[in-house]
Amino acid sequence: MSKPILDAVLVAAGKYHDIDFARLELLKLLAEHDNLRVKVCADYADTDAIAKAKFLVTYCCDVRPTQAQQDALAAYVKGGGRWIALHGTNAALDFTPKGVDAPRTIRTLAHTLGSQFIAHPPIQPYHVKVSAPSHPLVSGVKEFDTDDELYLSEYHDRDKLTALLETEYSGKAQGFAAEDWSHTKQHLVMYLRPLGSGSVLYNTLGHCRGHYDMRPVVDFYPKIERCSWDKPEYYELLRRSIRWGLGEI
Repeated sequence: MSKPILDAVLVAAGKYHDIDFARLELLKLLAEHDNLRVKVCADYADTDAIAKAKFLVTYCCDVRPTQAQQDALAAYVKGGGRWIALHGTNAALDFTPKGVDAPRTIRTLAHTLGSQFIAHPPIQPYHVKVSAPSHPLVSGVKEFDTDDELYLSEYHDRDKLTALLETEYSGKAQGFAAEDWSHTKQHLVMYLRPLGSGSVLYNTLGHCRGHYDMRPVVDFYPKIERCSWDKPEYYELLRRSIRWGLGEI
């Protein structure tokens, strides 16, 4: 039996990450659904395509939509859209003498997403706990260790966010303007943010970087980083996220 053709939009763009790698991996997963037609974008400019999409997927870092685009994204979710937001989608980064700062220049975007990235400690192993074991997005997924950027974020409407995955960290975020995180402990790794008739599914995992992705900060980055992309649990979470975007979860 034929399935209805559905449209999705993938925005994959930004700085300091191997966007080509992430884009290709996400397209492979989206291609597992043969009735999906995916438009790939490098920014949020095509708000018409996003408005018509069954769901939106974003893998970005320091991609700052205009205020009109932020308003359109908020309207998309409030109107019933589903948004799978990955890794640095909520990040705006300024390099300052005091370290990497997170300017509050994307307030509408951060409010829509439910968070804004502020800092992360050096990449190192950490433990990911399942917060809602009965939820179909994580049901049956066992707690796991990953070697990734542990996102330290500022949350919006924290009491309305449904935690799916969490981790614990108290300490320093070296190199960031907001360095001291000794006063915090619990940090969301994956959560649902309801807004209007729609929802955002945010997953902070998935850092990746190749040799040439830190330019102009450094010309050659010595280590290729794949982090949670090396974990089967991450791919399972992404597959379930796509099914959620399709309305199957």
